[in-house]
Amino acid sequence: MAAIWKGSISFGLVNIPIALYSATRGREEIKFQLLRKDDLSPVKYQRVAEADGKDVPWDHIVKGYEYEKGQFVVIEDKDFDRVKLKSAQTIDIRAFVDLNEIDPMFFDQPYFLAPEKGGDKAYALLRDSLKNSGKVGIAKVVIRKREHLAAVKPRGDALVLELMHFADELADPTDLPVPKSSDLGKKEVSMAETLIDGMTEKWDPAQYHDQYREALAKLIEEKVAAGGKALPGSKEPPVKPTKVIDLVAVLQQSLNQAQAAKKSARSAQAATPKRRKAA
Repeated sequence: MAAIWKGSISFGLVNIPIALYSATRGREEIKFQLLRKDDLSPVKYQRVAEADGKDVPWDHIVKGYEYEKGQFVVIEDKDFDRVKLKSAQTIDIRAFVDLNEIDPMFFDQPYFLAPEKGGDKAYALLRDSLKNSGKVGIAKVVIRKREHLAAVKPRGDALVLELMHFADELADPTDLPVPKSSDLGKKEVSMAETLIDGMTEKWDPAQYHDQYREALAKLIEEKVAAGGKALPGSKEPPVKPTKVIDLVAVLQQSLNQAQAAKKSARSAQAATPKRRKAA
């Protein structure tokens, strides 16, 4: 795994040389290309000027900011270099806070941190101190010419840098037309809580996968095998939206289904023969 950024973590007078590694894999998106319908010739993307409709070569393109309608100022590479930030090569921890005080909505993108030469002991000290205290370090860091708010968190034997949203990047939900708790009856709340309790299980991320992508890949294979011809329509009837008239009845039906599913799972588990351990 190649490092994508190198710098240091600093808190107080402690400085830890580290390297930053991606902690996620990009989703394998199924990509499509625009084609001309008549002969399936690929359609190319062109850079065209709005003023006269002429093609513009890359060496004639600059970056600009529209400060008023139709009025632009050009920003060159040397202008970006003039924006000096203290946190350019440092994960600068400004404070430590309890993890449970942070709304999960603030977290965005995780990265792994690994110590560089000479940083092992200080790295382990920070990791274990965060584990024991239940706190995370709140830092500023610049990655790809943009400053981010971030949290330094322990995860097993590693430290994770999780980029965060700034407060002004989160939308305010107070204007949403949501119902009040007072609109619900005690019976509905109690049944819903029982349903949630009955459907509660241990978190296993491996059981969740992108079924839409898998189905789309299968459809593409079938269409290639059919020489690009139209495939027969789906035999499954469309799902019709239902109107919830009696919430209690719907909750009771859901409870019955959840209990039946758990009973079926236990029966299947009991019927599975257990392997004997080798002597």
